[in-house]
Amino acid sequence: MSSLPDSPPAATAVAAAAAVAASATAADAHAASPELGPYAYPRWSWMRKKFSRIIAFGFGSGLVRPASGTWGTLAAWLIWELLAMNDRSPWTIGIGLVAAFGIGVWACERCGRETGMPDHRGMVWDEMVAFWLVLWLIPSSIGAQALGFALFRFFDIVKPQPIRYFDRKLGGGFGVMWDDILAAFYVLLIFAAFTRLTA
Repeated sequence: MSSLPDSPPAATAVAAAAAVAASATAADAHAASPELGPYAYPRWSWMRKKFSRIIAFGFGSGLVRPASGTWGTLAAWLIWELLAMNDRSPWTIGIGLVAAFGIGVWACERCGRETGMPDHRGMVWDEMVAFWLVLWLIPSSIGAQALGFALFRFFDIVKPQPIRYFDRKLGGGFGVMWDDILAAFYVLLIFAAFTRLTA
């Protein structure tokens, strides 16, 4: 007896099952990638192949787990001190921060597409640039910088409004960078208010 052709519902079910199987296979292959690692968390060998990746992942600080954002912020603090940025002219720092922001938009946009995660948790250049802005505009004492660090991490993690709004609404590299700049503004607002109240 000759077999009857699949009915449309059966054909649909077969196609759906095939699509699910293909998706699972692709996901397993991605998870097993020797360069991206499990859960698409990059490895050093993957990051160092492109300048955009080195920037987005904060020269490798974003590969440290857990709390990649905190490690990236600490790296930013170390770089600031090593380069003696407090001794630079305001023009040098200001232009440098604008350039760093623009480069970050480009780098995070590219890495977001490459990893399939627009705001990958290992991309910490946004934290670094935003914290450099904080370090530039607060007192240079170690106590003030430590307080700025703690406040910045708090606002970056908790994301009070309007940070949360922009974090959800803005996409791409600009969205990745912008919400951390807003977190920096919150820190600067607190320092400004304290200075005003104690003057």
